[in-house]
Amino acid sequence: MTMKAVVISSPGGPEALELREVEDLPAPGEGEVLVQVAAAGVNRADTVQRQGKYPPPPGASLYPGLECSGTIVALGPNVPSRWAVGDQVCALLTGGGYAEKVVVPAGQLLPVPEGVSLTDAAGLPEVACTVWSTVFMTSHLAPGESFLIHGGSSGIGTFAIQIAKHLGIKVLVTAGSEEKLAACKGLGADVCINYKTEDFVARIKEETDGKGVDVILDNIGGSYLQRNLNSLAIDGRLFIIGFMGGVVTEVNLAVMLARRLTVQAAGLRNRSIANKAQIVSEVEKNVWPAVVSGKVKPVVYKTFPLSEAAESHKLMETSSHIGKILLIP
Repeated sequence: MTMKAVVISSPGGPEALELREVEDLPAPGEGEVLVQVAAAGVNRADTVQRQGKYPPPPGASLYPGLECSGTIVALGPNVPSRWAVGDQVCALLTGGGYAEKVVVPAGQLLPVPEGVSLTDAAGLPEVACTVWSTVFMTSHLAPGESFLIHGGSSGIGTFAIQIAKHLGIKVLVTAGSEEKLAACKGLGADVCINYKTEDFVARIKEETDGKGVDVILDNIGGSYLQRNLNSLAIDGRLFIIGFMGGVVTEVNLAVMLARRLTVQAAGLRNRSIANKAQIVSEVEKNVWPAVVSGKVKPVVYKTFPLSEAAESHKLMETSSHIGKILLIP
């Protein structure tokens, strides 16, 4: 038996992605399920993996794809009784989403929320698990605080705006075009800053009566580090989840001591199965009710057939999208 999957023929540009007939997956092992993929989310990490700079962890699928939605078609031994063949699910993956089928540890499954289509559900796991595990579980962002999201129109950004507003948090975002800022405002952002035409530090100070924000979610890294520190309030927390602006910088740390600041960074992919299961369980408990009630919606910009994975990466790399990009087998 074979199945179709997207392989990285050799590290490089989007054209390195090729849809091929590959060997069928082995039967699911202990605590795992086999999912027939309905849709797979495209994440920036996939483009970095394609360039050869973000190799899959040991034992992970070599095919890209960190999240999907679909239908359970087989159960391995000792899968919790809540899951059955035929269930519609979405899942956090360590890889392998760009394929017709994928094997997933049962602890990384989520039910497709009521009111969300099976396709759109593919755009939820990675953003929900990333945002919940970072700014909520680790930085303890709380109602009444203020929160700055860089790249507010990204998949992560569009989700973070909605869940934060739902929880009674003041949301500030940066984005690079008026169209993107309008989309952020439409999702509930209180303050929208064009980083290309405005100094975001000055604007944040102005919008917070000189205090700064409590938490920042940052995908830029090096080139923003000093400005991020300068934008934080006393006891502020900076959480870094990406390095689009590089990993090396020179920084004046005095402000950290003066304002008792914390800098944190993390990803999802290299966490243990137990740790991922814990995050997924917290997401189901804390985020899923907001999705079911319609307070948080998946924002899907465009879907491509699996055969056009290269096109989906080209779009991701232009950063002109607002929300999520999905692939459909």
